Amino acid sequence: MSELGHIDSRLLADRPRHIAIIMDGNGRWARARGLPRPAGHREGVKAVRRVVEACRQNGIEALTLFAFSSENWRRPRTEVKLLMDLFISTLKREVRDLHANGVRVRFIGDRTAFSPRLQQLMDETEALTGGNEGLTLAIAANYGGRWDLARAARRLAEQVAAGALDPAGIDPDRLGREVSLADLPEPDLFIRTGGEQRISNFLLWQLAYTELYFTDILWPDFDQDRLAEALAWFAGRQRRFGCTGEQVEQLKGA
Repeated sequence: MSELGHIDSRLLADRPRHIAIIMDGNGRWARARGLPRPAGHREGVKAVRRVVEACRQNGIEALTLFAFSSENWRRPRTEVKLLMDLFISTLKREVRDLHANGVRVRFIGDRTAFSPRLQQLMDETEALTGGNEGLTLAIAANYGGRWDLARAARRLAEQVAAGALDPAGIDPDRLGREVSLADLPEPDLFIRTGGEQRISNFLLWQLAYTELYFTDILWPDFDQDRLAEALAWFAGRQRRFGCTGEQVEQLKGA
């Protein structure tokens, strides 16, 4: 066993197991073409379809998409309604194809703010695709990284109050088991389109050692070739996880 232990596989990998994406730029894409914002969101759905297929073809294990943040409720009411309607129609239209292609769909975030119909569709989608063993597609909806951490802390506090957990036993590993996507490998590659360079309260815990890739490409223009560029960039990174560059090179040469 190498002295670098359980992180060996991540140090050596030239392809991410898990990709997380903030899909930014739908509104600007529409505005640049003199179109209403809804047109940008509809084109964004097409980009999702392309990227899901590209991830499947590239053998990516998990893809997490930031579809709707807990802060997005601040947008104009008409746009929020449009996004909810688009969410419902997209689920209805795409779930059968996703299932047929072995994609397992899951949702992370606080569902209670959504309509009963949307919550039902989310439940049905997870139930239908839950046994699939291909790409895991996680959709973050009404999600925020701070919400995720607060929920994890609350769960631990409840276990302590019930006498099932000693506070001294709470460490990063124990807390990490309570956050969303704890059963998946942590994201190796984070992509944000649209030119902004921040993570915007997305997967705050999970992105601790993730490679961050920012592109000016607006989300509706993101496709298989753009994903290939991000994958090539990732392959050129030296991931250290606290080790030295020399240690990493020695491991690769072993």
